Amino acid sequence: MIGLYSPGRSVIHRAPTLLKLLLLSVGVVVVGVLAEPWQLAIAALVVLSLFVIARIPPRAAVAQIAPILWMLVLVVPIQGLLSGWLVAALMAGRLIVAVALAALFTLTTTVTAVLEAFHRLLRPFGRWVDADRIGLLVALTIRCIPLVTEIVTEVLEARRARGTRGSVMALAVPVVVRSLYAADALGEALVARGLDD
Repeated sequence: MIGLYSPGRSVIHRAPTLLKLLLLSVGVVVVGVLAEPWQLAIAALVVLSLFVIARIPPRAAVAQIAPILWMLVLVVPIQGLLSGWLVAALMAGRLIVAVALAALFTLTTTVTAVLEAFHRLLRPFGRWVDADRIGLLVALTIRCIPLVTEIVTEVLEARRARGTRGSVMALAVPVVVRSLYAADALGEALVARGLDD
């Protein structure tokens, strides 16, 4: 999420973070239960119009959504053979629309806003939970999703540049190793800031 925020003054940018989180959750649930192609098409048009309203540059939007296509290249044929091509297409469409909604939230909301929103939400439960830590945990989780996606993209590009094609394990091992290195560096940064207990 850090570095992914696309500055703007649209209605979506200015909307309260908790409201955006609520609408994101509802939107993902609704998209998950759509059973007809025409319903999914309407949902996709609604999400596309939200990107237009937010004035998100097309390049930034595509950069957030495109990595999921690599997974769909593997999953859709398997799903198509096992459950039928309509089911596979609906599954792919739902996933793309849900990822687009999450990307819209990420591109229009700063990490600071997320931290403040969770602090406000959890303040009444201050006796039992540390609102600051939970807010930081959520912010880090949101940040790590595009970070892992970026690692997968870089590994795929490196394999393509070398002209190598391998098994899923040949992709998974370098991704896991690089993810662990990134997690280690992140842990060291948190320790350096006194967040090691």
